[in-house]
Amino acid sequence: MGFPDSVDWAARAARLALPPGVFVGGEYRETAGTRTVVTPRDGSTLGELPWAGVEDADAAVAQARRAFDHGPWPRLHARERGEILQRFAALVDARRDELALLVSLEMGKPIRVAYDVELRALVRTLRYYGELADKEHGEITPTVDGELSLVTREPAGVVAAVVPWNFPLTLAGWKIAPALAAGCTVVVKTAEQSPLSMQRVAEIGTEAGLPAGVLNVLNGDGPSVGRALGEHPQVDILTFTGSTNVGRHFLRYSADSNLKRVLLELGGKSPNIVLPDAPDLDAAADTAAWAIFFNSGEMCTAGSRLIVHRDVAEQVVDRIVAACGSWAPGDPLDPSTRMGPIVDERSLQRILTQLGDGLAAGGTLRAGGARVDVPGPYLEPTVVTGLAAGNPLVRDELFAPVLAVLVVDDEDEAVRVAGNTAYGLAAAVWTSDLGTAHRVSRRLKAGTVWVNCYEEGDLSVPFGGVKLSGFGRDKSRHALAEYTDLKTTWIRHG
Repeated sequence: MGFPDSVDWAARAARLALPPGVFVGGEYRETAGTRTVVTPRDGSTLGELPWAGVEDADAAVAQARRAFDHGPWPRLHARERGEILQRFAALVDARRDELALLVSLEMGKPIRVAYDVELRALVRTLRYYGELADKEHGEITPTVDGELSLVTREPAGVVAAVVPWNFPLTLAGWKIAPALAAGCTVVVKTAEQSPLSMQRVAEIGTEAGLPAGVLNVLNGDGPSVGRALGEHPQVDILTFTGSTNVGRHFLRYSADSNLKRVLLELGGKSPNIVLPDAPDLDAAADTAAWAIFFNSGEMCTAGSRLIVHRDVAEQVVDRIVAACGSWAPGDPLDPSTRMGPIVDERSLQRILTQLGDGLAAGGTLRAGGARVDVPGPYLEPTVVTGLAAGNPLVRDELFAPVLAVLVVDDEDEAVRVAGNTAYGLAAAVWTSDLGTAHRVSRRLKAGTVWVNCYEEGDLSVPFGGVKLSGFGRDKSRHALAEYTDLKTTWIRHG
């Protein structure tokens, strides 16, 4: 479906109806508490939203547990589950404009990006796992005469998925689609900043044929609802995308409860290495700008560290600085906007403080660095040069459109500087030499390495990190395996 250019998105936003409750057991349910929802578009209030507490988390897990232990979903033929997921994808596709509007309003993503990227990703993910659901098989291992050994993959049980706000539907889809395809039931906790769109998706899933209790969605605070899910003895798997600090909490919750399996996709401080033999320096520079300014830099894989060889540093940085004009932040409901606001005022204030600390520690502001004087938390695209390795702009994840530039003299220094981080989610290298591409890629400690591109991929390849970027994988067949348990059955029949 092409982007609907004729839609008046602001007029549709004015008629927006918030979800009437949390989606539990196949229906919306009221909660004891409410929360005022504010859009980063202009800081205005969208309305009051039902807000979950610990008791709602318990109710959602109970529904998911009942649906898994006694309902039809885990017992359906995998082909039938796949058909329902494909219907789910078709219905989401039919409501892309409504869901894109919710995403844009709740977290500030430009409407065209929400429609063309976020919703496309969710539709493709549901389709992919719908098609894959009945393609995974067990094993028969070698034995002696009179004995037979079977190795089967069985759905693991109840999955709690705690998802972030920066890609509220893409990343939720990466978790719920393989879990559902495997036969699990799911409780999703949305991020506090993006509580709207995933509720509608769960409603659509029920329309597609998901039995009651198979997909539940809660809005709520992390320290209460997130913790309740992490500690819940009836949750079998906890999958989380977010900060490393919160990931540590989930590991503790697991250790203190039922030792549930925990899958973590955490932060990043990804290096983007440009060597002097890059095949197209202008393309490398333009891509480097995109890698940090897309989605307002609010990506765990954002290319926030540009590591560029001294011979080409001036040329590359000058082009990135010139490109900042095309990334000027604007109204996310304007289809021409490329970069919207920061997700909320608190995040913007944190970023400005970190930026100030980094500049005070040494560095040159080449572009941006200030908030935009309009209603809402908007930040200029920012480029900082002359940074030392220990500078907080180099060391810490800002989750912002702030590029830290480091100049190196050779390949070895580039790899050493790239590896000087506690994170290991993604990296990139630009070179025309195939040997250099292979050699540097092998030396970089990261879950994904791009060569002469950035943020490219497909659902067929796994995504995840190493070091403080976590463990476990989203996407691909590997993600489907994360939501299953291996069972060995040994039969003596002779």
